[in-house]
Amino acid sequence: MDVPRARPYGDGLGAGANSVLGKARLILEAFEIDELDLSLSELSRRTGISKASVHRLSQELLEWGMLERSGAEYRLGMRAFELGSRVPRFRVLRDEVRRFMENLHHVVKETVHLAVLDGLEVLYLEKIAGGPQAARPSRIAGRMPLHCTATGKVLLAYSPPALLEDVLTRPLERLTPSTLIMPGAVREQVRKIRSAGHAVELEETVIGYCSVAVPLFGSSGLLLGALSITAPTFRADCARYAEALTAVSRKVALTHQIN
Repeated sequence: MDVPRARPYGDGLGAGANSVLGKARLILEAFEIDELDLSLSELSRRTGISKASVHRLSQELLEWGMLERSGAEYRLGMRAFELGSRVPRFRVLRDEVRRFMENLHHVVKETVHLAVLDGLEVLYLEKIAGGPQAARPSRIAGRMPLHCTATGKVLLAYSPPALLEDVLTRPLERLTPSTLIMPGAVREQVRKIRSAGHAVELEETVIGYCSVAVPLFGSSGLLLGALSITAPTFRADCARYAEALTAVSRKVALTHQIN
């Protein structure tokens, strides 16, 4: 397992790094998706903030409920979950699309993901899976790169062209030997996805698995997110998945609760 890097102090915060809020943000974002507890020393290492400051700010975050104590270590608190659940745009989208996801899962018997664009990454809002062998490991609220996931490729294809250019100006991470990392190849693939109306990812994120994704639009035509089916490559039927996903996408666009 890779050890999360220590970030340069204030990385990504600009002038706000020296504010109390900026430091609190660094502490909260130090927690990775699969981690429970972090020590004071590890929080200091990852954020670049002194132990004394981390300790002082952590006490305030504990009082707020954003952090909890686990022995001598810290973990994200229920208040963080509560606030995240209140985000209206994502909550409404998740609640409205989940019923379609459940029906889709019942039909294809594979894992269904709902994802949205967040910055230059894919953020997974919901997941429906049948069991431990249903699909590759993934997490609600987990993040993945845009260039190598089916959901990310669809979001790139249907977002303004500037997003693709922003992604391609940065080094593209290779997750497996099949991951496309050449800008020209990614750009051509995105062009074909827009023409086809769906994306197919074959073992670009995890060896042995593939995904198919389609864009989701609101009744006003606004791009809301992406819906995907993920399955082991040995039993995947990508053409069938694309057809089923496209049918769901059309139904979502007719749902006037989402616009």
